[in-house]
Amino acid sequence: MTSLMHRLKKSIGPGVITGIADDDPSGIATYAQTGAMFGLGQLWLTLYSLPFMIAVQEMCARIGMVTGKGLAGIIKSHYSRPLLLTAVLLLAIANITNIGADLGAMGSATSLISPLPFGLSLILITVFTLSAAILIPYPTYAKILKYFAATVLSYVVAAFFISHDWKAITFATLIPHITWSSDFLLNVTAFLGTTISPYLFFWQADEEVEEEIEKHKISAFGKGIPTVTKADIHQMRADTITGMFLSNLVAFFIITTASGTLTENGQHTIASATELAEALRPLAGDFAVYLFAFGILGTGLLAVPVLAGSLAYAIGEAFGLKVGLGKTFKEAPRFYLILTIATLVGVMLNFANIDPIRMLYYAAATNGLLAPPLLVIILFIANNKRILHDRTNGILSNVLGITITIIMAVVSLFTVESFFR
Repeated sequence: MTSLMHRLKKSIGPGVITGIADDDPSGIATYAQTGAMFGLGQLWLTLYSLPFMIAVQEMCARIGMVTGKGLAGIIKSHYSRPLLLTAVLLLAIANITNIGADLGAMGSATSLISPLPFGLSLILITVFTLSAAILIPYPTYAKILKYFAATVLSYVVAAFFISHDWKAITFATLIPHITWSSDFLLNVTAFLGTTISPYLFFWQADEEVEEEIEKHKISAFGKGIPTVTKADIHQMRADTITGMFLSNLVAFFIITTASGTLTENGQHTIASATELAEALRPLAGDFAVYLFAFGILGTGLLAVPVLAGSLAYAIGEAFGLKVGLGKTFKEAPRFYLILTIATLVGVMLNFANIDPIRMLYYAAATNGLLAPPLLVIILFIANNKRILHDRTNGILSNVLGITITIIMAVVSLFTVESFFR
């Protein structure tokens, strides 16, 4: 049993961590709002978005693995400076909004399961998150992130505390249902934005490079070309598929839980990420409430370093700074300073008198609007033989990548247009 657990933990790589980080508090709020507003009407998105999600993250992982650089480093080396700065700016807008939303939700969740007030909870969580990222060596930190990834199972367990109509759930999962309304399209944009998110593109590419540095295939970001075998590619793909499957499985259970719980209460919106947890109390008892709140806190502790870290990697590579969680603060002070500033700006958003659920929900919608231009850049990189040589996209990757880029662009345009009618 010990040997099995060791192999299981060792097999959890950047793909699984990225997939679980995708179920951050912003994602939880979006999925809960989906269930509250539309019942099971958008449950099919969890199934049909999965192959697109896998294709996009596999491209990003392959780019980092083959080149030994993150996405920002690749854009800097092979494309124009305006394109680089545009990509980094889009990432900064999306990530900082997400950080603020996630930290706010984590503060609320902590207050739900402890006597600490929101402000103090927010400060303690921020200090812990920054201290862990800056002070803990990368191999140990990566293990901590893997343990935080396990908290995502709390959503699956919580779903079984209430009864469900599994026949209706199966039908809603397999048969797409579309309503051409501004609310429906905004929610689809938010759903796709929190599922296929810009920060995940940059993070997984960067963490594949970190793994290669740890394995001594290269000495640092952009320092040498790693040797990549077919076995490495197969392992990366298995890791990515597992991570994305777990991500969408959790989304599936949150939507079904929200649909059953909030519909039972006659409630069609939620005011905070923890309101769904509170709504479970009359149906499932205190344990389910604490379990769900624990999931919000645990996945947030995983997601916030991913959000801040992916931005720090991108800015650092764009401006030629030393980057990497594998480096100490003394070795890469500006990298950690960027990570810290991004986190603190996110914290300040929670004191800007913005409704918490609006910040969570619109953070996801912002991701949905900003993802298409970044996907175009990724597709160009993934098909460039000068960059990836014989590891460029196959037909299936291109079909899935181009299709989801078009879908997200069209849905985003319809969403924006609907608000000006």
